[in-house]
Amino acid sequence: MLYPLKFTPILKQTIWGGKKLAYKSNDQSVNTSIGESWEISGVQENISIVSEGSLAENTLEELIEIYMGDLVGDQVYEKFGVEFPLLIKFIDACDNLSIQVHPDDKTSKERHKAYGKTEMWYLLDSASDAELVMGFKHESSKSEYLSSLHSNSLTELLNIERVKKGDCFFIPAGTVHAIGRGCFIAEIQQTSDITYRMYDYDRRDKDGNPRELHTELASDVIDFSKQEQGAIPYPQLINETKELVDCEYFTTNYLKFNQEIEKEYIHLDSFVIYMCLEGSFTLVYNENQSINVNKGETILIPACLKNLFLQPEKEAELLEIYIL
Repeated sequence: MLYPLKFTPILKQTIWGGKKLAYKSNDQSVNTSIGESWEISGVQENISIVSEGSLAENTLEELIEIYMGDLVGDQVYEKFGVEFPLLIKFIDACDNLSIQVHPDDKTSKERHKAYGKTEMWYLLDSASDAELVMGFKHESSKSEYLSSLHSNSLTELLNIERVKKGDCFFIPAGTVHAIGRGCFIAEIQQTSDITYRMYDYDRRDKDGNPRELHTELASDVIDFSKQEQGAIPYPQLINETKELVDCEYFTTNYLKFNQEIEKEYIHLDSFVIYMCLEGSFTLVYNENQSINVNKGETILIPACLKNLFLQPEKEAELLEIYIL
C-alpha cells in the first residue's frame, strides 16, 4: 500500500557550496562544499530512492512503473510515463553561482531530447547583502549581450535583486539568472539538468581549467526583454494556504500554521510534495496512520491519498507543490 514517501537526499558537491546541507550526510568526506541536495529527482543517473517504510530501497521510477496514476496522478502518468516531472532541491550558495540560462521545452527536445527548465526559488535564508541576478535591467539584444560578454562587462546589463528570507522568484526558461553568495534556497523546477553557462567570473575547476561556457547555445534561447517582476508578493498569514506560483509545470503554495490543518485533494489529479521550511509537523493519513516531517525534510504524498491532517509541533512552515 502506498504511503507518504521520504527519499535519501542526493548531495552535490560544488565549488560554490557550503556547509548548511552537511547534516543530510553521514559521510564525513561529504560534509563541506555541498551546493545542492536533490530531495526528489527523476533525472536519469540521479533517480531518488525511498528511505523509509515497506518501500525502502525502491527507486521513484520503479514505483511509478508499478503504481502509475495512484502515485503521480492519472493525468501526470499519461503525460510523463515513468519519468517524474519535477526536480526538488535545496541550494546552499556560499559563493556566486555562474550566470546562466535554461532552454524551453521546444529547444531542449530538439537539442537534447529532454524537457526544458522553468523553475522557482524560495529564500529559506540569506546574508544581509545577498543578491540574485534576474534578467536584464533594460531591453537588450543578442549583439549587445555578445559585445558585453567579450568585453567582460556582462554584469552591467543585468538586473540585480537584493533578497531576504521569505522572498520568492519565478524564473521561466529563457531568463538569464544567477544565485548570489549568501542565498539558501528551496528550488522547484522541471525535470531537467540542462544549463547553459554564460559567465563564471573566470573561475577554474578542481583541475585548474577554465569552466566550460556555452555562449552560442545560450545566445539562441535568451529572453532579452527588460525584467519587469521582482520578488512575488504574497501575504504570510497564519493557518491560510497562499499561492506563490501557478504555471503549466507546477503550482507552489506557502503555508504557515500553528493549529491542525485539514487538506482535501479529492479534486486534484496529482501527487503533492511538502517541503518543511521551519518547525515540524505530524502528517496524518488513512485516518489513523502518521509520519513526522521535520525542518529540512521533503515528503511526497501519493495521488491516491486524498484526505490529510497536518498537526504542527508549535508552529511549522511548508511549501505545497503539485501539478494542475
